[in-house]
Amino acid sequence: MTTLARRIAHPIHWRGLIADLVLAGLLLGPLAAPFLQAWGLLVPRTVSGIIYTMGMFVCPQPAQGLALYDAQIMAICMRCYGTVLGLLLTRLLYAADTGAWCGWLPRYGLRALPIFAALIFTYATEFAGQIAGLWGFNNLLVTAVGLLTGAGIGLMFHPILQGQAATRRRE
Repeated sequence: MTTLARRIAHPIHWRGLIADLVLAGLLLGPLAAPFLQAWGLLVPRTVSGIIYTMGMFVCPQPAQGLALYDAQIMAICMRCYGTVLGLLLTRLLYAADTGAWCGWLPRYGLRALPIFAALIFTYATEFAGQIAGLWGFNNLLVTAVGLLTGAGIGLMFHPILQGQAATRRRE
């Protein structure tokens, strides 16, 4: 009975559920595309084609993706996948719900903007440096940069999507 009481007291947050489903798709899609492409059947190849097309619209360098299976590359580069991994990391931290730091970035409003901007613009800075010829494409470096950017995006938007910022203010 206590589980039912907790369920009633904490209704399902649809925004959070939809955000989690989208995050799962962003995590699994680029990894699944090479395997679906190599499968050879019409339906998996069609799904793979959709994933690769979406990757071309989202990722600035989809040709730099890692080769995962049978010389088929991921649908996005590791910079973009690092961003998705950063989103996953912050989602897992919010799921742990430590209470002490959840929602810290939105809580401080404009004062947190420089931290948010520094985290977000690491992606653009690294990409601009690569395009300018200051350094080459290094999978480890671009993954770390994407991870920082994803963490910044996640720290700002996960409390909003999961409905945690409002509950923290009420307590």
